[in-house]
Amino acid sequence: MSVTSTTDGADTDTDTDTGTGAGTGAGRQRARRVPILWLALLATPIAAGANAPVLILDDMGRSLGVRTATAAWLVTAFAWALSVGMPLLATLLRRRGARTALRVGAALVLGGTVALVASPWLPLALVGRAAQAAGGAGLIAVAMSLAGDARRMGVISAGFGMLGASGPLLGERLSEAVSWRAALAVSVVALLAVPAVGRHVPTAPPAEGRFDTRGSLLLATLATGVILLPSHPLPAVGAAVAATVLLALHIRRRPDGFVPSAVLRTPVFRTATLIALTLSTSYFVLLFAVPRLVAGRTGWSTGAVATGQLVALLTGSALALGFAAVSARLGRVRVRAVLLTVGALAAATAVWAHSAPALLAAAGAAVFCATGANATQSMDAASAVPAAHRPTAIGLFTLGYQLGGAVGPAVATLLVLS
Repeated sequence: MSVTSTTDGADTDTDTDTGTGAGTGAGRQRARRVPILWLALLATPIAAGANAPVLILDDMGRSLGVRTATAAWLVTAFAWALSVGMPLLATLLRRRGARTALRVGAALVLGGTVALVASPWLPLALVGRAAQAAGGAGLIAVAMSLAGDARRMGVISAGFGMLGASGPLLGERLSEAVSWRAALAVSVVALLAVPAVGRHVPTAPPAEGRFDTRGSLLLATLATGVILLPSHPLPAVGAAVAATVLLALHIRRRPDGFVPSAVLRTPVFRTATLIALTLSTSYFVLLFAVPRLVAGRTGWSTGAVATGQLVALLTGSALALGFAAVSARLGRVRVRAVLLTVGALAAATAVWAHSAPALLAAAGAAVFCATGANATQSMDAASAVPAAHRPTAIGLFTLGYQLGGAVGPAVATLLVLS
């Protein structure tokens, strides 16, 4: 994602982050006049599409003739492509402008959805799912780059939480009424906002300099190794370690490349990204595990679990929106203490609780922490680095957050789905 505000919500370098270069005053005003509801519509359906498989993995597996754990690769592929696509599309946004990123993202979402809906085979469905996610990364990057201040950023982040909360129940209902493929196609709703947002996006000249292909490939390899760690630990560790070493050497040779050294050297950025990764992973583990835990420990029906989880996740997302609004007054240390404490309590509750309300409350607390971290820590990450690196910093921060969305379901598969 790409935001352009400091922790107190002041606008900074709006046209830089939208990929317009130095720009003009008129260009900056055009970017700031994008209605926030259009930006939310552009970005948030991706969250519903990401979480739609939570309650229908068994149906997906039966339809494709594979085990539930194998069908869960559709979840992993989406999260992997969203994670890897975010810094790539953020770089496209910075180098070619928001209009190009918007078009590329929309094309990938549309093409991926068509492939997913039409494919009778798991491999092609995986390709379509990955294309959906990569396109969604572009739409998210554009929406966040045009947000402009902390309040509007909070609206989009809360929208992610709420649409993500609705995803499991929406997926179940669409699967029953139409098919599981329709449930996984809900991301295409974001395309409704493309024409409206496109009218507000100024044309940007291409950026100078070569694209750092090697740096992007090494970062993608590192992310892939991390994502595959729960399911294929030995090769994943080898790939991740090798990519880390090679990437470190590459950054020394090209400090202003795809992964700028100025960003990595910033302690606030590193801490904010680590917090987001940790809380995001915990949330996605619980998102997929809690329905099975409730059904197994309490005997609730699938419909009752879906409804209860929806209420819990919506409540947690709403609380996160309020928390983000007062975070500037609380201060960075208190904000982080609240998020980490509540996150630890949520994980402990999921391990030990045997009542449905307690387990659902753990899921609500987890989404509060993940959504709250996305809104508040992204602001810390953006404001801590030089202005020229803010789009890249947010892309890398979001990579850390989205890695949790890939690792979490894989961990849940190992614990309760296999």
